[in-house]
Amino acid sequence: MTSVIENRLEISSSINLPIPYADYVLGVAIFDLNGLPKEYYTTSESSNMSWVQTIFQALGLQSLLMSSLQVEGFHHATIYGSDCCAVVVKQRTHYTAMLVQKHDELIDDAFIHWMQHFQLSELRQNPRFHVA
Repeated sequence: MTSVIENRLEISSSINLPIPYADYVLGVAIFDLNGLPKEYYTTSESSNMSWVQTIFQALGLQSLLMSSLQVEGFHHATIYGSDCCAVVVKQRTHYTAMLVQKHDELIDDAFIHWMQHFQLSELRQNPRFHVA
């Protein structure tokens, strides 16, 4: 069984509530290590996949920086929009990108850690997500 890492959001009343990260995810795209898209998943809340083009361009820029300027150490990138943000992380065999509802307290080190250890099997078993 895969364990899910939960972050704690501190409310003004000092009560800590778990944040179920997957509830904030609107779409997921998987890219190979060359930055080419492999799989897409959407939810009923957001079937628009135009954000994937932005991730594709960001991965191309990252590749260019690594080859031209020898910039190393890419771990994640966050691209903010008006209602959502796209987060991409490098995993061992691919890049995982997620479209996430904008939530200021959500994108932190614990969320990035959750994404870096995210398994596609979790996504495939989640009824909210459909292959696009």
